[in-house]
Amino acid sequence: MATNHSHPVRGGVPEDPEDLLPEDSVLSLDEYLAMHAAVGHRTRYEVLYRLVHSGDMSPKELEEAIDIDDSTLHYHLNKLVDVGLVEKRQLTERGQDGLYTYYRATVFGEVTLTEGVDELIRGEQEFEAMYDSSNES
Repeated sequence: MATNHSHPVRGGVPEDPEDLLPEDSVLSLDEYLAMHAAVGHRTRYEVLYRLVHSGDMSPKELEEAIDIDDSTLHYHLNKLVDVGLVEKRQLTERGQDGLYTYYRATVFGEVTLTEGVDELIRGEQEFEAMYDSSNES
């Protein structure tokens, strides 16, 4: 959890990065870093991207969308679930035996994706557009 925030501040930025967390932070700095590390793998990024932009998906739908085998997909889904970016849900559907499993992005997953890697990509696109000499008149 968050620290006691007693470290000195220089230029408005605390010396200890853990002091950036609010007093009542629900996650530790290490947990936030684990989320970002998880999205740093291409397959996990693609899984999270699909779940954020397409909504809830079953493992079968994800396998087909990403063209990945079942065991590899589940390995990466488990990593995303472990760090809190994705949640696994199970339902019993009427007229079917057993449970229907699907995955969905958590709020942390949406923010990590849209304010993280996606934002970096958008920033590069805006930078290129600003400095593209072929658009000059």
